Amino acid sequence: MINLTIDGQEIQAEEGQTVLEVARENSIEIPTLCYYPLLEPYGACRLCTVEMQRGNKVSLETSCTYPVADGIVVDTRSPRVIEARRMLLGLLLSRCPNVPVIQDMAREYDVVEPPFPTDTPDEECILCGLCVR
Repeated sequence: MINLTIDGQEIQAEEGQTVLEVARENSIEIPTLCYYPLLEPYGACRLCTVEMQRGNKVSLETSCTYPVADGIVVDTRSPRVIEARRMLLGLLLSRCPNVPVIQDMAREYDVVEPPFPTDTPDEECILCGLCVR
């Protein structure tokens, strides 16, 4: 068994699992758009980004592609994580301003207006990759 910490909670996981899988098994919510359990993790949407501490190294990583490792400390809602998600949702909202799932997620992170000009107001493709994998 692998021991890790997610949002202050000590958790045991099996080798080969991803941080996202372990978080969800422990009722820790991490947003995703491109994740589907029957497909190989892709990390395209990057909304599952979390702050990962491994030893002295702290970095932002996609939780759907990051394998669990002994001793890692994961923060799913640090200020850096929230800001990264806000930026990503702003980009998605600028690309697809009329897609309900994007609108809902953007509102959840207080992104109410597209931060960039919208050249494709009718665009519905959020570039998640689910339809082509």
